[in-house]
Amino acid sequence: MRLNAEQKEAIREVVLSLAGENAQIMVFGSRLDDTRRGGDIDLMIESDRKLGSLDKARIKMQLEGRIGLPVDVLIHTRGSSLTPFQRIALESGVAL
Repeated sequence: MRLNAEQKEAIREVVLSLAGENAQIMVFGSRLDDTRRGGDIDLMIESDRKLGSLDKARIKMQLEGRIGLPVDVLIHTRGSSLTPFQRIALESGVAL
C-alpha cells in the first residue's frame, strides 16, 4: 500500500471524527499497487451513521487539505444495500 504512516493516521483521524468511531476504512484502487506511482487515494468508508453528500464533501476536503493529494470517497451505511461499485471496493480493498 502506497501510504505512509502519517497519511494513514491523518485518514483515520479525519474519517473517525466525521463518520464515527466505529467506521471502517478501506483503501482500494491504484494505491494498493506498490509498483505504480502517483494517483489519488480511493477510500471506502462503512459507517453506522447515515452520511450525506455534505459529510462526504467534508471528509474529502479535510483529507485533501491534510494529505495534499486527491482523495475519492465512497460511503456506505451499514445495513443498507451495496451498489455494485461499493461491493467491488469492499472486496478488493484493504482495511486501514
